[in-house]
Amino acid sequence: MRVAYVTTDPGIPAFGSKGASVHVQAILGAFLRRGAEVTLFAPAPGFVPGALAGLRVVPLPGAPKGAPGERETALMALDADLPARLAAAGRFDLIYERHALFASGAMTFAMAAGVPSVLEVNAPLLVEQARHRALARGEDAVVRTGWAMAAAGRVVAVSAAVAEYARAHGASAPMVAPNGVDPTRFDVASRRDGPFTAGFVGTLKPWHDTAALVAALPHLRARVPDARLMIVGDGPERGPLAAQAAALGLAHAVAFTGALPPEAVPAALARMHAGAAPYRGDQPFYFSPLKLYEYMAAGLPVVASDVGDLAAIVGAAGAGATVPPDRPDLLGAALADLAADPARAGALGASGRAHVAAQCGWDRVLDRILHGLVPSLAGAA
Repeated sequence: MRVAYVTTDPGIPAFGSKGASVHVQAILGAFLRRGAEVTLFAPAPGFVPGALAGLRVVPLPGAPKGAPGERETALMALDADLPARLAAAGRFDLIYERHALFASGAMTFAMAAGVPSVLEVNAPLLVEQARHRALARGEDAVVRTGWAMAAAGRVVAVSAAVAEYARAHGASAPMVAPNGVDPTRFDVASRRDGPFTAGFVGTLKPWHDTAALVAALPHLRARVPDARLMIVGDGPERGPLAAQAAALGLAHAVAFTGALPPEAVPAALARMHAGAAPYRGDQPFYFSPLKLYEYMAAGLPVVASDVGDLAAIVGAAGAGATVPPDRPDLLGAALADLAADPARAGALGASGRAHVAAQCGWDRVLDRILHGLVPSLAGAA
């Protein structure tokens, strides 16, 4: 079976270390493990990781950063050219696309060619772009989003909120398939020594409320005086977070590792005693956080903000606790409770690990996505 995987978002390097990049690599790996011949269409993908040996790559041109509208015009030109690139690569049995702004060519090509297709939607991109950046050529973006949603054989959303967004933009019956994890990447036998360390993994952007985690540290240390934070990731919030820790007199207790390649994340998690997933209460929540599944795969108990469906995810796994958003005092108290009862923390971590191993592997995620669409690929792993 020949599969084309398409991702045209220039902000998501296919083989990078971002959570979105990890997601791309995970789905590619799940296809390869079931014997598919996979061709990746992506801008400047770089060197193929050893774990994805056998992957074919068709590099796409990147989009320049210049005057308002220049980047968007380049993305639309690429989208117009994409059907010809797909046709030149030969006949495919499935076209799978990670949805991007101004991208509709892959799905409309698949519909015209009678090829099964999947459009994976990971966020309400139009809303996200308008809120956090600038949506130049917004009318074109809306139109092309509608074309892609309507043309796709199957639209897959990572959360119920994203499915509603997809439906509002033309998807007839989007399905929900939350993110997953590869539990085999994580060593749960390693011993976590040293002071109690609460950790965070993710891009340091405003929607991740890492400021609340830093603000929780004094509350945690009131009961666990030597407790520390480890923040794995980078982004525009790193400077303000470091300044916040310094203002609290706790710069020595907060470690910033910077962005790590995916293969280095398990070792970082092995140095933690609990994983935190804080989010603000005044922001729309539509995520399926990879970090949550990675924490559980690493055998870490979890403390997450009670937003979206996080309470349901954590509760189903029996992996930890949720606390109201914007309450650093309660976040710190929940972490202190884990530090005070290592046996309970270990049991929660083991429960989370067992849950993701049984239910949330990437092969199972892809099985659910492909079920009834491409029988020769679904359930083959």
